[in-house]
Amino acid sequence: MNIIIVGCGRVGETLAEKLNDDGNIVTIIDMSSTKVKNIANKFDIMGIVGNGATHMVQKEAGIDDADLLIAVTNSDELNLLCCMVAKKAGNCQTIARVKNPEYSTEAPYLKDELGLAMVINPEYAAAEEIARVLKFPSAMNIETFAKGKIELIKFKIPKNSRIVGMSVKELTTKLHCDVLVCTIERGEDAYIANGDFRFEEKDIISFVASHKNATDFFAKIDHKGNTIKNAIVVGGHVTTHYLCDIMESSGVSMKIIEKDRKICEELCTRWKNVDVINGDTADKELLIEEGIASTDAFVALSGLDEENIILSLFAQSSNVGKIITKINRIDYDNVLNRLELDTILSPKNITSDMILRYVRATQNTVGSNVETLYNVIQDEVEAAEFIVKENSPIVNIPLCELKFKPNVLVAAIIRDGVIITPRGHDTIQVGDAVVIVSKLMALHDITDILK
Repeated sequence: MNIIIVGCGRVGETLAEKLNDDGNIVTIIDMSSTKVKNIANKFDIMGIVGNGATHMVQKEAGIDDADLLIAVTNSDELNLLCCMVAKKAGNCQTIARVKNPEYSTEAPYLKDELGLAMVINPEYAAAEEIARVLKFPSAMNIETFAKGKIELIKFKIPKNSRIVGMSVKELTTKLHCDVLVCTIERGEDAYIANGDFRFEEKDIISFVASHKNATDFFAKIDHKGNTIKNAIVVGGHVTTHYLCDIMESSGVSMKIIEKDRKICEELCTRWKNVDVINGDTADKELLIEEGIASTDAFVALSGLDEENIILSLFAQSSNVGKIITKINRIDYDNVLNRLELDTILSPKNITSDMILRYVRATQNTVGSNVETLYNVIQDEVEAAEFIVKENSPIVNIPLCELKFKPNVLVAAIIRDGVIITPRGHDTIQVGDAVVIVSKLMALHDITDILK
């Protein structure tokens, strides 16, 4: 595809890299000549300096021949204007990143009236992820497939866990758990699971299961994630607004600490059942006074990554059961992993994943199309959900007879709403949703997993 990206922030740069790696023709636009030059040289792509909302600049970037324009500047209004100009100038598909809560209820209207392919709200998506983890605190992260019927759950093996020393295949033979382990992270190494792989303390494993089977798995390994009844949230900005909306009827008592008095007043006016404390979010004594040692969950959502990390480490030292840390910078993954924080999420990663999913889903493939896409281990392992079409050459052949490339795992088959944990004798049928976990990045068709 011929793709134009307006905005060279961290999301724009990530998209430029990944879309270029996927074999697309990518052009970037930004007002900063330094950013354009650096990214264009780094990925060997075309760069245009200028206002991406003007017809002249878009024309110079090749809007007449573009298939897709993605607007991810820091301004919601500029993103929408870029898309409007692109629809008139080139009649291509358009995607706008829109963060302001005032626009969230208008998203369907904006999409329809402006003819947008997607309106992405990264802060709302982050709030949804936080809510999922608060509802299932045993997990570090949860992603969903098949419209929520199946979950990809990331979990860190604690000290003295029952499964330490156990092999992957023994989860089924000894514990009789209907889960499929997909990946293991051990230090800086990442592995696609095989039956003989043995678990160690502090391994981070990702497995696929229904919510019921995942709950059963945690019960059988005696991992009791406490039900979240109360949570302290540091920071009262956009993500917190969305989180309050999502959690309003969850039964979780929320206490928000925010230093900006105006934001505190807005929160108090909008949500009567939320406790709002106006104070310095970095004040250790305030956190102690407000009960950090007795809270079930701590969510760091301030605007500063450094503050979120330090506060999360303090919550860790206070023995908080569940800790969630929001990080905006996405280029320090290895450093963050060494800190052994609990759940880390990045709205920017969520945004790039959603856009990549759309791009791959719109590309014509022979036997399947990408329905869902996630980075299981950033830049190392992807999980993709494919819907299998009639002309796919992979159907009706037992999995044991298919010749797969290395580091590929068929993680789940969903047929008529029923989840099948794949075994060697199982076959893939037309209309199935199939979840593939692979170190082969940029899968476009399910047949890409074959030799």
